Amino acid sequence: MVLSISPLLRSHLLVLISTGVLSACAVGPDFKQPEAPKTSSYTETPLSKKLTPAPGVPGGTDQEFVEGADIEAQWWELYKSPELDALIKRALEQNPNLGAADAALRAAQENVNAQIGGQYFPSIGVGANALRQKQPSAVYGMNYGSDTYNLYNTSVNVTYKLDVFGGARRAVEGARAQAEVAQFQLEGAYLSLTANVVTSAVKEAALRAQMQATEEILKAQTNLAEVTEKQLVIGTVSKVDVTSQRTLVSNSQVDLFNYERNLAFARNQLAVLVGEVPSNANIAKFDLANLHLPEKLPLSVPSSLVRQRPDVRAAEAQLKAQNAFVGVATANLLPQFNITGSIGAASLTSNGLFGPNSALWTLGGGILQPLFQGGALLAQRRGAIANYELAAFQYQATVLNAFQEVANALRALETGAQALKAASDAERYAYETLDLVQQQYKLGTASYLAVLYYQNQYQQAKVKSVSAQATRFSDTAALFAALGGGWWNREGPAFKPKDIANKDQNETSGNN
Repeated sequence: MVLSISPLLRSHLLVLISTGVLSACAVGPDFKQPEAPKTSSYTETPLSKKLTPAPGVPGGTDQEFVEGADIEAQWWELYKSPELDALIKRALEQNPNLGAADAALRAAQENVNAQIGGQYFPSIGVGANALRQKQPSAVYGMNYGSDTYNLYNTSVNVTYKLDVFGGARRAVEGARAQAEVAQFQLEGAYLSLTANVVTSAVKEAALRAQMQATEEILKAQTNLAEVTEKQLVIGTVSKVDVTSQRTLVSNSQVDLFNYERNLAFARNQLAVLVGEVPSNANIAKFDLANLHLPEKLPLSVPSSLVRQRPDVRAAEAQLKAQNAFVGVATANLLPQFNITGSIGAASLTSNGLFGPNSALWTLGGGILQPLFQGGALLAQRRGAIANYELAAFQYQATVLNAFQEVANALRALETGAQALKAASDAERYAYETLDLVQQQYKLGTASYLAVLYYQNQYQQAKVKSVSAQATRFSDTAALFAALGGGWWNREGPAFKPKDIANKDQNETSGNN
């Protein structure tokens, strides 16, 4: 059956709905974007535009800051490692935390759609029923027995809440802001994932290099221990010399076991980052010598940092949402206006529903002014204001943390470059010294204590040099991450799964 709305009823509905929409004014404060900190630099003292190089060692490449330069979306490609690129691609397809952030964003976006549908549009429903009933004539004030009859009716019901004070608009505004929070949380997860893969790969390469260096040192120490034992037999050294050298060998073996353990941990971490169990991950082996240190380091102007950092943008969106919820709580204190209407038909026979005399319709409006709720509405508004203040303080803390991380990364790069130069020099000098002393010891012109001392010195210098090399790579990644990671230049979504099983299993037909 098709029900037609009379022109008079249709005009009444349109006028009332239009009046509600046009007269709506959103109560509560309008959101204002916070200003960026007024500063022209990230660090307390000026930075050197060029960092100290350390020629001939991994991580010793010349680096310089380029002020105002933009960050590439795939900044990790500057390391020029196909293995690293492939690992990050796998992580972007399979990491469960990134997938969860993507699902949270889609849920938040659908919540916006639900709020728009529920707040801006009338609720329309179709109903029909049939009943058979018996009533005594006394209900009509008569005394002739009783009537048994069938009653059929059908109707279209419309309910619409006029948004006179903008509470609905504030509710939708808050939902949109919450969706922005989820969006920037996804970007934050994307940035964190890519940075963690890079730093974990660098850590894996550093541990592998330190383990290799320790193996070489252990081999040299073992050879010297054998020479010392032979000299003990002929009486040119004491038993103390032999036991001291064997102690050094055992200590190096302990270091080697620790490096093996930490290397296994690093590879397990990489496996989890790419969404695999460690036994099935098949992670590539990384080498510091095969990683390229980016020469150009983009340095965004401080005023743009708050627009680039996903965590700052998420905190700003949260502030916007709490601002909107203050408006919702304020609107709840004010009168609520509703329009209801229905049109349908009723008849004693099913065929009569289509007759000219079966039509019925109603149109009404209502207003409700809350008078006493035990203080609940006022408390809710005060709570909303407190939540807004909480979000404001959290935003300030997030901005300060962002600037701190950039400042730390810049100083780490500056001092790390200087440390690598010093560490590589120390390693070279320690190796030359040890080689000379070992030759003198074999000729009998140097004491064993001298050999023992310079072995320890070289071992420490070698490990420190490898650590300083890895620091240059990881500090560079930390700067890219601290500046936002260039997500705004990315094409396509953050999460790129290969396949989502039963993708549409939760989708329903219709627009309920």
